[in-house]
Amino acid sequence: MSQPEAAWSAAALPVHERLALRALASAILGSAAAILEPRIAHGTVVALALRHGALDTLPDAIAQLPNLRELDLTGNRLHALPATLAHLRHLRRLYLDDNRLTALPTALTTLPALEELHLDRNALTALPASLGDLAKLTTLNLSGNPLTALPDSLGRLSQLTALHLRGNRLTSLPSGLRSLVSLRVLSLGENPLPTLPASLGDLTNLTELYADTLGLTALPDSLRTLTRLQTLDLGHNALSTAPAWLGQLTSLTGALYLSDNRLTALPAALGALDKLTYLNATHNQLTILPDTLGDLAQLQELRLYNNRLVALPTTFGKLRHLRELHLHDNRLTMLPASLGDLSSLAQLDLRNNQLTALPDTLGALTTLNHLDLRSNRLLSLPGSLGDLPNLRKLDLRWNKLREYPAWLRHLEARGCVVLR
Repeated sequence: MSQPEAAWSAAALPVHERLALRALASAILGSAAAILEPRIAHGTVVALALRHGALDTLPDAIAQLPNLRELDLTGNRLHALPATLAHLRHLRRLYLDDNRLTALPTALTTLPALEELHLDRNALTALPASLGDLAKLTTLNLSGNPLTALPDSLGRLSQLTALHLRGNRLTSLPSGLRSLVSLRVLSLGENPLPTLPASLGDLTNLTELYADTLGLTALPDSLRTLTRLQTLDLGHNALSTAPAWLGQLTSLTGALYLSDNRLTALPAALGALDKLTYLNATHNQLTILPDTLGDLAQLQELRLYNNRLVALPTTFGKLRHLRELHLHDNRLTMLPASLGDLSSLAQLDLRNNQLTALPDTLGALTTLNHLDLRSNRLLSLPGSLGDLPNLRKLDLRWNKLREYPAWLRHLEARGCVVLR
């Protein structure tokens, strides 16, 4: 919904700015979803949202708002941008997501104050070399375009801290990328990029690297120098081994994604990641896990489903901060008694395994609220499960229980959902 004209026409704006807003408002008439929201400070328009207005072209009236710091044109139908954009010399943030842009004009690359440029989900096939002239740019979002290459001049963006390139058609990265020494976030996922250049190891200030869904079969050893990484996504590739140097990335505090690869083992060196809170290695071919996983002292969520695991290390009991453990669709035949030491565990998913019995120690999981035991080979249940004080859901379907114990009714009586 557009902001009513009365809300800004009464403001003490210069005449040319008030006329510009009226012209822009007229341009989006007829679009029910259109949003026109100016923000006014010190008698001038400093920010303007003109979203979902079905605009095919941006009216030249935009040049009559020379003090704009932020311009949001998300969700229009823009095929091109006018040269008059160059008049916005104070513009810092420009949002052009979800338009139909096929190219960027030189005018855009002359904006001296621009810090953020958002161009996700357009139709860009190439970028101008002059993009490297945006000396103050810190954020560049280009996800969801059909870009096949990037200009080497990208390396001149010395202030760039975030570069998002997900979902393009890139088959290589420019050599200039190694010069982006201020870069903290690099998103490369969903490109046909089967190898990563060794030069990525020069980006030593990276804290987040998303290299998923590229078709990678190996990783360059130079990535071991990225010791400031907090999140690393290597999922949905074709990796057959996880290198031991992953254990050197000891700043990983967020997430390590290794899911949907071809891994048959995890390196023991992962145990050195004692700050890691999330580990995902689902949809691989793991048959065994290293005992050192028990050293992941801060781990809160562990996802290992859709593998070929037949047993778990007894050291799992050391994961005292673990809240979620997802192990479904493996080949587990027994569980270590030490699982009862997981004093923070809230969710335990064991469905589609080959368990015939459960350890009594599971009754010590006083924080457990969801226990999924579907499709195993259980013949009986330990009575200690009936003492779980916070259990809200217990799924027992598709087992071979000889009888249902009486304590199940007590669980149901206090509000636990029991599926049989």
